[in-house]
This record gives sequence, C-alpha cells and structure tokens, in this order.
Amino acid sequence: MDKNKLPAKKDMIMDELDFSILSSLQQDGRTSFTVIAEKLNVSVGTVRTRFNRLLEEGVITIVGRVDPVKVGFNCYAHVAVFVRPATHKEAVAKKIAKMPEVSFLAGTSGDYDLEVDVMCRDNDHLQDFINKVAAIEGVHQTKTAIYFKVYKYAQPDVGLVHGDE
Repeated sequence: MDKNKLPAKKDMIMDELDFSILSSLQQDGRTSFTVIAEKLNVSVGTVRTRFNRLLEEGVITIVGRVDPVKVGFNCYAHVAVFVRPATHKEAVAKKIAKMPEVSFLAGTSGDYDLEVDVMCRDNDHLQDFINKVAAIEGVHQTKTAIYFKVYKYAQPDVGLVHGDE
C-alpha cells in the first residue's frame, strides 16, 4: 500500500510544532525544510523527522493540486443522493467514491442520504455521471444543483483546530 494513502491513526498526538509545520506547508507546499526550520527556530532534522512521521501516519499526503478550470473542468455540481432501502447506503457510497468525478462525498442527516460534489468537463459529462449514479442499485433519487461560480476552493486552515483566526 502506498504510504501516502494510509489512514491517519486516531491516537497520534500532535503538538504545536506539528501544526506549525503543517501550516507552513499549507501556505506553500514547496517550502523547503530549511526555510521551515528557520521560521520555527528548530533544526532541519527536526522538521524532516516530524514531516516524515506526519506522512507515515497519514496526517498529510503529497499531491499536485491543480486549478480545475485551467485544466478543463467547467461544470461543478452538488448531487444529493437518496438511497432506498437505507441498508444500501454504504454500498452505494463505496461505488460513488470510486467515480473519478467525485471531489467530495459524505453521509448526511436530513432529507437525503449522501452528499456528492463533482467536477465535470461540461454539462454532457455531468449528465453521464448522474445517469451512472442513478443506475446504482439502491439509488432511489438524485437532486442536482449546478454551481455557476466557485468563489473558494481550499483545504481547511489547520490553525482553526486551535482557535487561531
């Protein structure tokens, strides 16, 4: 298994230095360990050791994040999925999670069972995606809302965990 895909261990204890390293990397993922060490007044070896531990524990992954519009994703949508019977929810979620258009998937409380955010090339691609979802056993209904404009697309700021604002 790729070590970048390991799930985070729930019992891992992170301290302020770990959060500071993560925060530096969120600002610029290409920041060198040397620059981070100087900024945090610790050794390069300390930053490297902490980074490797965060990577091995699944707290951080290394990805190349692209601007979806600049690479051709021109249709974003939110899809509410209603599952019947409810016992199919996990199976449906696992199938949807494998679909490459999906950027976010969560089980919900309320009117619908699954919340899915997708990025598609265009409306035809979105329609094909919705048809594939609708064909999954257990999917009773879908409701789609197209996002006309995305104003913010980002990861959460790790500083918020400590109440930094």
